[in-house]
Parts: sequence; structure tokens; C-alpha cells
Amino acid sequence: MLNVGVLGVGHLGKFHLNNWKEIQGVKLVGFYDPNDANAAAVAAKYNLKRFEDPEELIENCDAVDIVAPTTYHFELCELALRKGRHVFVEKPLADNMDQARKIVKLAREANVKFQVGHVERFNPAFLALTGIELNPMFIEVHRLAQFNPRGTEVSVILDLMIHDIDIILKIVKSDVKNISASGVAVMTDTPDLANVRIEFNNGCVANLTSSRISMKKMRKMRFFQKDAYIGIDFLEKKTEIIKLKTDENEQAFTFDIETPNGTRTIAIANPEIPDANAIKLELESFKNAITGNTPTAVTVEDGLMAMDVAHQILQKIQAAKYVVH
Repeated sequence: MLNVGVLGVGHLGKFHLNNWKEIQGVKLVGFYDPNDANAAAVAAKYNLKRFEDPEELIENCDAVDIVAPTTYHFELCELALRKGRHVFVEKPLADNMDQARKIVKLAREANVKFQVGHVERFNPAFLALTGIELNPMFIEVHRLAQFNPRGTEVSVILDLMIHDIDIILKIVKSDVKNISASGVAVMTDTPDLANVRIEFNNGCVANLTSSRISMKKMRKMRFFQKDAYIGIDFLEKKTEIIKLKTDENEQAFTFDIETPNGTRTIAIANPEIPDANAIKLELESFKNAITGNTPTAVTVEDGLMAMDVAHQILQKIQAAKYVVH
């Protein structure tokens, strides 16, 4: 039985509690949250022990799930890692790059399982592409959300866009060559909307737009590669693959088009998307990495790389403010 403690039981932390309760082989030891009113409500609803001190909770656990605000990630990760506990921490990994690098060093020294909560890796619409060869040369992303004061302690880059940065870095597998970015703060003191162009050494270009002040929600990513167009709707849980038909046994809707090189058959496939809970899947994968002694799905290094690109974007936006035209 894996003893797990949850640090931070706000809006997202409650989702984590609900999912941990459904995962076999896990015992919820308790939780830590400094907010007395929220903690009392959680203790009563979940019949779960509240620990007054995070260190005491960590000492009683095999693994901790850190769902506290980003500003507390470093100190809680450090506490857990120095005690040799396995760590799951919500994205972004830390509040700044210095803290993120220290967490990576501590995790390596502790030789424990460490996973970062980039939940879109477990979105069933993305998982539907498992086994599909992805070699995009152009990527277009739109992640739009309505304004919500929760989570605004960080910029839209670290709040929303970092999900897409992580996915893109996993798929492209090439070093970043150049970043161009523009952004503007509207409702908060940090950028609330941004447009970013990332160029990779292998020639791939990614164009990302993120906003947390939109009238409608959208979470879409499109890949354009030599042999196919692939669209993912993370919000509606839909995936579409359009490509030249090469396999006669392929199950897809087809139609013919005339080209200068003759008739070509286009195949359109919509993979079946299972009804899956992404948060439960990521927490289960963390638990399985511990019990099976396998690598975590989203490593501490993955979290660092996503943060590194995000902070380069923020630096570009900040520098653009001082350009004299």
C-alpha cells in the first residue's frame, strides 16, 4: 500500500483527493492546507486527517502530491526530497528557474520518483495519437480561456501556454533555435494574452496563442507534416487525421482529388476517444512508476525544459516593451 499525502486542497487539490480515493493500492494519509476554513471543510467531507505542519505530513507518507500555489512549490518539494519521498508536483515546476534547477538537483540526489503535472499529456484526445508517427514541420496552437482570478499569480505563459510548450517539446524532439513573442497585460500585472513563434533546429516552427481573457474557451493544436494533417481538440476530446491513403485496409472516410501528378485518395480518420479522466490517469501513472520502479511519464527534466522555454518567452515579451520604434 502506497501512503500518499496531499499538500494544498484548494480547487484543483480537491480534484486530486477525489481521484486518489479511486486508485487501488493507495492510502490517503491526510492533507496539509494553511486555510483553516477550507481545511475544516475538507477534513469533514473526506473524513481525512488535517496535518498542521507540512513536514509532519511528509514524514508519514511514501509519496506527496503538491497542489499548492506555484510560489510554494520549491519549499515543499525541497522538504519532501530531503526526506527521500516521491514527489508529484503540479505545473509549473517552480516559481523561477533557479528554484527549478535546484529541484532537479535535489530529485537526482534523492533518487526518487518525481513527476510534474502536465495533465494534457494524459488527455484522451492526445493519447489517441499513440502509435502515430509525428514529424510536424508546422504546429499551430490556440489555448483560450475566460478570465478567472484563480491562477493569476503567474502569467498566461506559465498558467496556460506551458501545457502546449510541454506537448510540443515532447513531439518535436529538437533544440529551440529562436523565439519571437509578444504579449500584453490586461487584467493582471503579468501577460494575460500572448502570441509566440518557436523555431527549432530541425526546421519545425510552432505558432502558439494563449489568452485568459477570451469570451470563449478553446484548446486546439494542429500538426502539419509532409504526409498528414493532424488536429487535436483537447477541450472537446476529438482527434482528426487527414493524409494520403496508403493502406487499402485502413478504416477511414476517403475521397479522391485531382492533382498535377494524377488522382490522389485522401483518407480522413477520427480515432475513437475513450471516456477517460486525465487527472486520474496521471496520478495512476505516478503511482505505477513508484510501485513498478519505472520512469515517470513527465520527468523533473521535462518540467525544467518546459519552464526554460516559458521563461525565454517571458524575457522576449519583457524586452519588447523597451524597444523604441
